[in-house]
Amino acid sequence: MDEVKVVVAHSERATLRVGDVFLKVDADQARIDVEVEAMSLAPVPTPKVLWRKPPVLAIAAVPGTTLGRLGGPSTGASAAWAAAGAAVRKLHDAPLPPRPGRAGRSIATLAAELDNECELLVTSGLLTADLVTRNRRVAEAALRPWTPAFTHGDLQIAHVFVDGDEVTGIIDWSEAGQGDALYDLATFTLGHEEHLEDVLAGYGTDVDLDVIQAWWSLRSLLAVRWLIEHGFDPFAPGCEVDVLRSRA
Repeated sequence: MDEVKVVVAHSERATLRVGDVFLKVDADQARIDVEVEAMSLAPVPTPKVLWRKPPVLAIAAVPGTTLGRLGGPSTGASAAWAAAGAAVRKLHDAPLPPRPGRAGRSIATLAAELDNECELLVTSGLLTADLVTRNRRVAEAALRPWTPAFTHGDLQIAHVFVDGDEVTGIIDWSEAGQGDALYDLATFTLGHEEHLEDVLAGYGTDVDLDVIQAWWSLRSLLAVRWLIEHGFDPFAPGCEVDVLRSRA
């Protein structure tokens, strides 16, 4: 019998691996709807959907390995990171999906969420006022008009699988939809900015580096409390708090 491995688990969702099958259990069926639809539309390798019986979605494992994880060492040669950049560009150039995604929140919504979160981070004592204020200032550059693209919405490096210099699969599409392309690029390189140049070489077009850095700050500020509340550690070396310290 195959061993059951818990990949991720918190109060909102859980993912289990049994052999070559991933079982995703999600309390919000809308997220599963988005994931299945996005995988059917994305012009990049995605997992095969095996079956669905709410609240469970079964998908096949993808071949290859990830380029690392946040807080851990990055792996893969420059060519692998460039291949990932090319795959992301192919996604961003694809016809738009029907609805906004995580990367498609409005400027007003993001600004309000950011201001509220910054206040809570300080009043709770989780982060110093100086660190929060300086990163809030950096984050401001992300709050600008953008042209909608087909975005993944949660493009962590742990969600991109490669074999050599070929992308073999991109997983976890529940936050996908119309959004800011630079949000994806920033999420993918968060904590591994040494590979940003490789990713952009594959992406193949100039981007505003100030906006990428702004998204690093903004995404980290919004994530700290959520991560703690769901059993993760944003203070671990190389993770979100270190990202904030590196920007200040």
